[in-house]
Order: sequence, then structure tokens, then C-alpha cells
Amino acid sequence: QVQLAESGGGLVQPGGSLRLSCSASGTHLIPNVMGWYRQAPGKERELVATIVHGPYTNYAESVKGRFAISKHLTKNEVYLQMNSLTPEDTAVYYCYARYAYSREYWGQGTQVTVDQ
Repeated sequence: QVQLAESGGGLVQPGGSLRLSCSASGTHLIPNVMGWYRQAPGKERELVATIVHGPYTNYAESVKGRFAISKHLTKNEVYLQMNSLTPEDTAVYYCYARYAYSREYWGQGTQVTVDQ
């Protein structure tokens, strides 16, 4: 069973930075897609960024130019560097991975709070 473990969330002031990490375990297979989603209170879960082999990346418009997704070349790990954070970025951030045959997995989530 694939498990995704996130780390790196926390409290940061507006304008600050955080780096999230996610590690996949329980399989030797390489995911086709890894990425990050987030869910703010009272809102739907939304895409933040994804990365596929290439590496090809995709970002939500609201984070373009501020966030950067990357993937370790040999490990099943994905990272999200978040800069210039605003209170609107406050949410639970979930790691996501999709493998062959559209098998999808989610992490437990890590809280990111942007506040004075």
C-alpha cells in the first residue's frame, strides 16, 4: 500500500516562505504524477501544482511566480517551495501521487497558516 507523508507546514508571517516535502513509501514504482493540492476552511480542495516526468510542471494561477514544485531525481519525493506567502494561502496542503492504471493516493495533509 502506497503511503504519502508530508512535512514542512507551519505558521509563517505574510511575505514569508515555507518548503513542503512529501515522501512516497510502500512501493518501488515511480508515480506518473506527483503534486500538491490544498483545502482552505469552507472551500473545495484545489490544485496547487503538479509535476510529471520531463519534468513538466503545472501551477494554479494564484501561485504562479511564487511557488515552485520539484521532484527528487531518484527518490519518490516531491517538494513545494512557497514564497511571498499571503493569508489567502492558508490551508491544509495535501500531497498527491498517481501511478499506472490511474491509482491515486493522498497524504494526510499538513497545515500552512499565514498570519501575523
